[in-house]
Amino acid sequence: MSETPPVSNPSAGDLREKVIAALKTVYDPEIPVDIYELGLIYEITIYPVNNVHILMTLTSPSCPSAEVIPSEVKQRVEDIDEVNEVNVEITWDPPYSQDMMSEAAKLELGFL
Repeated sequence: MSETPPVSNPSAGDLREKVIAALKTVYDPEIPVDIYELGLIYEITIYPVNNVHILMTLTSPSCPSAEVIPSEVKQRVEDIDEVNEVNVEITWDPPYSQDMMSEAAKLELGFL
């Protein structure tokens, strides 16, 4: 099961839950599971002025949705009233693997 990404500001728990809920509305068009459950979100950092930094990856560097998914993540999180600014950073380290999926995602995709 994938681990919950860390939060740098523990008092931001309510906002963090809203960010996670927003992330769960973003899907890779080729996979019927949201990006959070897929394990594509490595880190959610919420700063004291409600600026949000999201460190994420994609299923592969050649992902056809490489432009669309990060911009959709940014937009969905910006739509949260309390959020000030959003920065989405793509990383390839560590590389994505199916082990990063939640149990729910593995079940949905028939891996369990």
